[in-house]
Amino acid sequence: VQLQASGGGLVQAGGSLRLSCAASGRTFSRNSMGWFRQAPGKELEFVAAIGWSGYSSYYGDSVKGRFAVSRDNAKNTVYLQMNTLKPEDTAVYYCAADARPLRLGVTISEYTYWGQGTQVTVSS
Repeated sequence: VQLQASGGGLVQAGGSLRLSCAASGRTFSRNSMGWFRQAPGKELEFVAAIGWSGYSSYYGDSVKGRFAVSRDNAKNTVYLQMNTLKPEDTAVYYCAADARPLRLGVTISEYTYWGQGTQVTVSS
């Protein structure tokens, strides 16, 4: 099983980026998918999660109203649209998949499969 995150880069404050995470090796159409991030010197932080159907989602307080998570089960891919980016959003962003079917994981320990991370840098 592999989760391949992409779409990171350098953007100015106030700008937008869209991250993608493509899964291979198995389907996650019945599993929640999540995004986490880790800034330099800080712990891994929950960003967003989306339920298996795409109708349920949950966000960390620091990104509510600015980020939107979505998924395309036909492509086995989850997305993170990041708007109004701030310098404090600078981090390595990781996608993850919950091995449990029909649940919505919102904590690190609930996720079994992890991608390699993509760097997002927001300049002021």
